[in-house]
Amino acid sequence: MTRPHHVTQGPFAPPAPVREQAVASADGVELYVQVHGPEGGPAVVLAHGWTCSTAFWAPIVRSLVAEGHRVVVYDQRGHGLTTAGLEGRPTGYSPATLADDLCAVLDATLEPGEQAVVGGHSMGGMTIMAAAGRAQLREHAAALMLCSTGARSLPGTSTVIPMPGARARELAHRATLGAAAPFGPITPLSKALIRYVTMGAGVGPEARDAAVRIVHSAPRRPRAAWGRVLSGLDLHAKLRDLDVPTAVVHGTHDRLTPFAHAVHLAENLPHLTELHKLSGLGHMTPMEAPEAVAGVLRRLAAAHLATPASPADTSTTSATSATSATEPSATEPAGGASAGGSSVSEEAA
Repeated sequence: MTRPHHVTQGPFAPPAPVREQAVASADGVELYVQVHGPEGGPAVVLAHGWTCSTAFWAPIVRSLVAEGHRVVVYDQRGHGLTTAGLEGRPTGYSPATLADDLCAVLDATLEPGEQAVVGGHSMGGMTIMAAAGRAQLREHAAALMLCSTGARSLPGTSTVIPMPGARARELAHRATLGAAAPFGPITPLSKALIRYVTMGAGVGPEARDAAVRIVHSAPRRPRAAWGRVLSGLDLHAKLRDLDVPTAVVHGTHDRLTPFAHAVHLAENLPHLTELHKLSGLGHMTPMEAPEAVAGVLRRLAAAHLATPASPADTSTTSATSATSATEPSATEPAGGASAGGSSVSEEAA
């Protein structure tokens, strides 16, 4: 019997979607898409990271749907139930392809002119950066969340392999990202390795085991191909075109994309709303602290998406929206706004 590609019980087990659909990207590759939550609810579209799948977002989806949001998640090409290419032949692996896929999902799952909060983790955040300036992102993105991601220089800044010498460390990380060797069976050693690479020291066994199951299910050849893309990634010039409200979320103990990447994003985004610092957490922040990440998405939706209201509620809608946008949350210290109108918030693990 084949082991499921995700856990099937507990908070990290994926909820059943309201709808599944295949969305054709620009080159014809069909992307696997899930839609959760009520039709007409404030929309959130999420792009997962390297070696992950729709299952990665399970606790975030469950939390947002419980509050009436409609959540769209999809498998990046070569991940989960999305193939790597047409008729088994991989098509172009590039940032532009990632952008094509996100734009196809936005057009297929949102009505013309409908807006959503669009969030991405790791390679999913890079997908959003790659789509900066695209007509579909301008039409559909009311606000963005960039989570545990970076715009450039990934191998040179990673601290997964503690080698002396910056150049040697960069070369080692490039080789690791592009390796197509199979991960092998899930063992206590592989669990410890995934935790070391992707998570903070305090993560619980449920989150760790869920992450291991997802990462081990990634097909090795697409994993290596996308790893090589990440090795040479430079999306810095794209940041100026992300001109909608954007929150940055990052763990302080991220070895794959260290916290310096969050600082770089915060310093270069035109409309930063929040730099949310998750103390002690690693790279898999949506699995390590799902409520903190869901809270950032909630705040963006409350501040930047129109929510359905009955006629009796219409007179209070404007005041409610203004309160959501200006009052600090429990994790945002009052008076934390920077000169640019954004805030730096810190949350303990």
